[in-house]
Amino acid sequence: MNIIKKLILRIISPLLNRLTEIENQIAINKGLSKGALGANIRSIDLKKPLSWEFSALSQNGEDGITDVLISHLIKPNKYFIEIGAGNGITSNTAWLALVKNYSGIMIDGGQDSINTAKSIKHGFTIDYQLKFITLENCLDLNKETTYNDPDLFSIDIDGNDYYIMKKLLENDFLPKIVIVEYNSAFGPADSVTIKYDPNFDFSKAHPSCLYYGASITGWKKLFKTFGYKFITVDSN
Repeated sequence: MNIIKKLILRIISPLLNRLTEIENQIAINKGLSKGALGANIRSIDLKKPLSWEFSALSQNGEDGITDVLISHLIKPNKYFIEIGAGNGITSNTAWLALVKNYSGIMIDGGQDSINTAKSIKHGFTIDYQLKFITLENCLDLNKETTYNDPDLFSIDIDGNDYYIMKKLLENDFLPKIVIVEYNSAFGPADSVTIKYDPNFDFSKAHPSCLYYGASITGWKKLFKTFGYKFITVDSN
């Protein structure tokens, strides 16, 4: 009986994997079509960031914001790094990898997410890394990256984001554009973040699941220290 089960699994597993790949490709194609439509129908006003937005593969309007900002870079290197890239489909850099011919690094702490990302074949050189980023290992990026000033850096790990970003900036990692998530539950005025914990898990940190990350004012103060200018938040 065990032999029969093993044979069935050997037959079914490749089929299921293939179906998953097809579903992922359909999701990508839908996203790219949606993004192309959104990009074409918008009317860009450089003084109104909300007019830049469209979503192809990003969760909200980040793709459009990114698209406008990279078009104004003086010396682009067409390189990105994303910490918390998920499955490489719904991410802040998939648009760059699939449409803008960018190379870069996609990092995520989930094995399934990285396996999916690897199966997509984004087109250009992408280094997929299965890693849980902490203060103790984040400076490895300086050794692994092709550029210490990538065109775009995105971090969204629902936890120690502020501490990781601060340490990178302090060690001469200075991306041209940075995308971060802020915790609106902390309010618009206070400069706060969570207490650092290398094993932080927002789903366990508080029953509300609202204890994570940093406030928007906390981010603004940090980036201003390193000469960055706050541009916008997406409309959502």
